[in-house]
Amino acid sequence: GHQSWWNDTINVYAQDEDGGYFMYNMACSEADAEKLVDGTKIKVTGYKSEWSGEIEIIDATFEIVEMQYLWTFVGETVTDKLGTDELEQYMNMKVCFYGMTVEPSVDPDGNEVAFLYNWDGSGTHDDNSDLYFNVSYNGNTYTFTVESYLCDNTTDVYAAVENLQIGDVIDMEGFLYWYNGPNPHITEVIVK
Repeated sequence: GHQSWWNDTINVYAQDEDGGYFMYNMACSEADAEKLVDGTKIKVTGYKSEWSGEIEIIDATFEIVEMQYLWTFVGETVTDKLGTDELEQYMNMKVCFYGMTVEPSVDPDGNEVAFLYNWDGSGTHDDNSDLYFNVSYNGNTYTFTVESYLCDNTTDVYAAVENLQIGDVIDMEGFLYWYNGPNPHITEVIVK
């Protein structure tokens, strides 16, 4: 997966048999950005870096090795690893969470809502703001994100989160981004 192309750079989530990778501001033409679809095999050169706990590759360049590469990744189920140190080994990988319950967030007016535009409720749909929502599992609550540069306000997942109700039980898939701890960037939400 990748976030929006901008100014000849792109942020990419990639994976191989050894783990997941996040390429931050990787050099990329707009034409090559359109070729970066699920299953495209790439070779990346850059520098390993850390930002707020996120291990990433910076100053990266890439080349496309194979366009019709048939190996794609199914999300690794990590629901039971939430709240454990073991979760970190799945950083940047495609992951799945099952049987999560939507918990209330509090908007700037003090109302309980199922999600917020931006982490503090300061955004709007029209601003294409990130969506933040709380879910619980086994008595613990976690915050998940729909990153608008990855899944903008025209996508099915964005609409699905905007339609959530407190108490809904959901399954999710996304990338296990890390920002001072796990901050999953969700790409699919299914209400059970």
